[in-house]
Amino acid sequence: MVSDLLRPGVHRAQELLDDRAVVCTILAVEDAWVAAQHREGLVSAEEAAAAHAAVDRVGTDPHHLRELVTASEGGGNPVIPVLGAYRRAVEQVLGRPLPAVHASLTSQDVMDTALAHLLSSVRRRVVGDLTRAGDALAELVRRHRGTPMVARTLTQHALPTTFGLKAAGWLAAVDDAADEVSARVRLPLSCGGAAGTLAATVALVSGTAPGAQSSAQGAAHDQPLDPTQRLLHHWAGQLGLEVPDAPWHTTRTPVVRAAGALAEVAAALSRLANDVLLLSRPEIGELREPTAPGRGASSAMPQKQNPVLSVLLKRTALLAPGLASGVLAGAGAAVDERPDGGWHAEWPALGELAELTAAASSHAAELAEGLTVDAPRMARNLADAGTGVLAEPLAVALAPVLGERGADTARQLVRDAVRAEPHDVGALTERLAEAVAASDGAVAPPGVDARSTGALAAWLRPLTDPRAHLGAAPQLCDRAVARHDERRNR
Repeated sequence: MVSDLLRPGVHRAQELLDDRAVVCTILAVEDAWVAAQHREGLVSAEEAAAAHAAVDRVGTDPHHLRELVTASEGGGNPVIPVLGAYRRAVEQVLGRPLPAVHASLTSQDVMDTALAHLLSSVRRRVVGDLTRAGDALAELVRRHRGTPMVARTLTQHALPTTFGLKAAGWLAAVDDAADEVSARVRLPLSCGGAAGTLAATVALVSGTAPGAQSSAQGAAHDQPLDPTQRLLHHWAGQLGLEVPDAPWHTTRTPVVRAAGALAEVAAALSRLANDVLLLSRPEIGELREPTAPGRGASSAMPQKQNPVLSVLLKRTALLAPGLASGVLAGAGAAVDERPDGGWHAEWPALGELAELTAAASSHAAELAEGLTVDAPRMARNLADAGTGVLAEPLAVALAPVLGERGADTARQLVRDAVRAEPHDVGALTERLAEAVAASDGAVAPPGVDARSTGALAAWLRPLTDPRAHLGAAPQLCDRAVARHDERRNR
């Protein structure tokens, strides 16, 4: 096992997928199978109660877990040693072996069903934390829909925008990721038997297999489902899972979809983290992460407050593609009716991806809820960006004034003016007014003398306010918030 000291922050989600969680989930799956047989009349109430009571008798302390980990090597999966311990516990409670335990199942049925159950817990945790993050981001979007800042493209200053619109981009990505997790991290139960034919289960419900009881005769055969499907639906109901249309031992679509959704979460949260990492640099100083005792400290430099939450989010995003590709590789290696290694390769890759993503969702919620926005610093940085951020809107405004080749001429005039006056807005305005007044074929804006430098400068002056060039940014913010609210209410 990789040391948890080498995976800071994963403790936030560790209980979802650690060894104890895996063992307890395998036991829950086996217990639910006996309970389903009881509902179908194949197992007595006494036997079902004994099977349920035996779950707590299987040791899950560190010593017993280590024994199970070691023993799992023998069969290549953890189901076999856990099942052995469970059977012994049932026999102790009941006073005799119970053939119904694991009857007609194969190890992959239990392992895949346990994986489905484990991932359902991961899904709830991730969606819950993403919803927290989304709520906090929606509040930032509302509050800063009109807060101007400089947009940056390809690392350079571009145009004026609003911080609300930047946060709206984070919000949309987080909401989309939450929807994907809700829809795609939904593995069904797995039941196909030894070769995916359900032959042993069919025999079990027909009373011809060991473990079937005489009480199975006449059991609810008037229901629309056949007895085999009815038994599977009982099992699924015990575990809160869905019944698939067919066994999926070597059709790994549910696992691939789950991995893709988790990787999408990592990418969406890294989008937020990358911006925070950039904008919290001291020379920019537009954002600050929330602080907590001991967080962000440097071992060498006592003055530092490192943006650790964003660092960990970026760490997860860098690891997620490799882990997701490991799941895809395992799925692509599936062969015959049961996989010979591809299935086994999925567990560590998907498990670590799920664990990291669940931790990252918690980090993101805390980051979004505590993010500090320095609007005055944003305004100063926008002003310090100089006249270049006004180039495109000024060229668009001047194009109709400059006649037949207005667009080309306007871009050239603005380019020359910005290069000549990169920081002085007033000087830029005067230079542009003089250039327009000297242009042949200039068409006066309504109410403006195209030959008067002063009149043209007065017309241009309001256009040098960055807030005049925010476009639909506030309205786009409103749409993002409305979409989030609609998602929360459905």
